[in-house]
Amino acid sequence: MEVDLIFKIAAIGILAAVLNQVLTRAGRDEQGMMVILAALVLVLTMVVREVANLFDLVKVLFQL
Repeated sequence: MEVDLIFKIAAIGILAAVLNQVLTRAGRDEQGMMVILAALVLVLTMVVREVANLFDLVKVLFQL
Protein backbone atom coordinates (compact mmCIF):
# COMPACT_ATOMS: atom_id res chain seq x y z
CA MET A 1 0.00 0.00 0.00
CA GLU A 2 1.31 3.38 -0.91
CA VAL A 3 1.24 6.55 1.14
CA ASP A 4 -0.52 8.29 -1.75
CA LEU A 5 -3.63 6.21 -1.09
CA ILE A 6 -3.77 7.40 2.51
CA PHE A 7 -3.40 11.01 1.43
CA LYS A 8 -6.12 10.60 -1.21
CA ILE A 9 -8.51 9.14 1.34
CA ALA A 10 -7.72 11.93 3.80
CA ALA A 11 -8.24 14.59 1.11
CA ILE A 12 -11.59 13.10 0.12
CA GLY A 13 -12.66 13.02 3.76
CA ILE A 14 -11.67 16.61 4.42
CA LEU A 15 -13.33 17.84 1.23
CA ALA A 16 -16.53 15.93 2.00
CA ALA A 17 -16.61 17.26 5.56
CA VAL A 18 -16.17 20.86 4.40
CA LEU A 19 -18.83 20.51 1.71
CA ASN A 20 -21.18 18.90 4.22
CA GLN A 21 -20.71 21.79 6.65
CA VAL A 22 -21.28 24.38 3.93
CA LEU A 23 -24.42 22.66 2.70
CA THR A 24 -25.73 22.15 6.23
CA ARG A 25 -25.25 25.83 7.05
CA ALA A 26 -27.14 26.69 3.85
CA GLY A 27 -30.07 24.55 4.96
CA ARG A 28 -29.47 21.78 2.42
CA ASP A 29 -29.01 18.83 4.74
CA GLU A 30 -30.04 16.26 2.11
CA GLN A 31 -27.37 17.37 -0.35
CA GLY A 32 -24.80 17.32 2.45
CA MET A 33 -25.70 13.73 3.24
CA MET A 34 -25.42 12.83 -0.44
CA VAL A 35 -21.92 14.34 -0.56
CA ILE A 36 -20.90 12.23 2.43
CA LEU A 37 -22.38 9.08 0.88
CA ALA A 38 -20.66 9.75 -2.46
CA ALA A 39 -17.32 10.22 -0.69
CA LEU A 40 -17.87 7.00 1.25
CA VAL A 41 -18.60 5.06 -1.94
CA LEU A 42 -15.53 6.55 -3.61
CA VAL A 43 -13.25 5.61 -0.72
CA LEU A 44 -14.74 2.12 -0.47
CA THR A 45 -14.09 1.47 -4.16
CA MET A 46 -10.49 2.57 -3.71
CA VAL A 47 -10.06 0.26 -0.71
CA VAL A 48 -11.74 -2.69 -2.44
CA ARG A 49 -9.40 -2.26 -5.40
CA GLU A 50 -6.39 -2.36 -3.07
CA VAL A 51 -7.71 -5.45 -1.27
CA ALA A 52 -8.18 -7.18 -4.64
CA ASN A 53 -4.57 -6.32 -5.51
CA LEU A 54 -3.48 -7.78 -2.17
CA PHE A 55 -5.31 -11.04 -2.87
CA ASP A 56 -3.73 -11.23 -6.33
CA LEU A 57 -0.32 -10.72 -4.76
CA VAL A 58 -0.94 -13.49 -2.21
CA LYS A 59 -2.03 -15.83 -5.02
CA VAL A 60 1.15 -15.16 -6.93
CA LEU A 61 3.29 -15.42 -3.82
CA PHE A 62 1.94 -18.83 -2.83
CA GLN A 63 1.47 -19.96 -6.46
CA LEU A 64 -2.22 -20.76 -6.02
